[in-house]
Amino acid sequence: MSGSPAPPEAIPRAAGIGLRFPHQGRFVNERPRVAWLEVHAENYLGGGTVRRGLDAIRRDYPLSLHGVGLSLGSAEGLDERHLERIAGLVNQVQPQLVSEHLAWSVVGGRYLADLLPLPMTEEALEVVCRHVTQVQERLGRRILVENPSTYVQFEHSTLCEWEFLTELARRTGCGLLCDVNNLFVSASNHGWSPTAYLEGLPAPAIEEIHLAGHAVRVLESGGVLRIDDHGSRVAPEVWTLYGQALRRYGPRPTLIEWDTDIPPLEVLLEEAAQAQHWIETAGRPEACRADAA
Repeated sequence: MSGSPAPPEAIPRAAGIGLRFPHQGRFVNERPRVAWLEVHAENYLGGGTVRRGLDAIRRDYPLSLHGVGLSLGSAEGLDERHLERIAGLVNQVQPQLVSEHLAWSVVGGRYLADLLPLPMTEEALEVVCRHVTQVQERLGRRILVENPSTYVQFEHSTLCEWEFLTELARRTGCGLLCDVNNLFVSASNHGWSPTAYLEGLPAPAIEEIHLAGHAVRVLESGGVLRIDDHGSRVAPEVWTLYGQALRRYGPRPTLIEWDTDIPPLEVLLEEAAQAQHWIETAGRPEACRADAA
């Protein structure tokens, strides 16, 4: 895609946090110090008190809208009514970034409570490209697409996930949101090389990075399954991989995500401060070793 209007301003290449409802009042009343905030778009489509709070907050913080319901990989096409509601929110809130997931979550008009994986095939790529282009044209701006966390692979896949995302960015002009935790989870579950994944993505397309915690489950077979639950601090292995990402891509806006068992705001700010330290040291190997210890 070419000629899309740019977002109103740039998100700073600094660490931000996901704004969650338990903390919204503090941001309205106290204005805690953090570089930027990200919210889930679908949480603010209904208006009301939370929306008025967001309108107040966005005047003081750069904002990213992170969608979870567009279902870019749905073979049935996009839900145009939902896209219109997202477009209305984007027009009113004027966020600096808008992002969505490489996943599908709608079938037969029913929304499923998960972000489901796609086969990495040319056919699926054409579907996602068509939908990303449709979204960008409707919003009048470039969006970012996030790599998923996955637990199964399709035997008939013909592309590596990073090849799929690279080609998606090339064909549509979209940016990429590199979720380092998702990358680590998927690589661990499937036996991929996380370093090869990082190196396979086009650095100029990476416009945002996500960090989060994940759970570890030991299976009866003795194997280990990692689950992206956004319910804990960032794991040491993910911090180390983040350092590699910074050395490859350079400093990028980096978000701390925490969606389950939400802790006090101070914990999120501590994690953001850790990410900010990594950004300021540009992922230097010696800094990585010290922080991962």
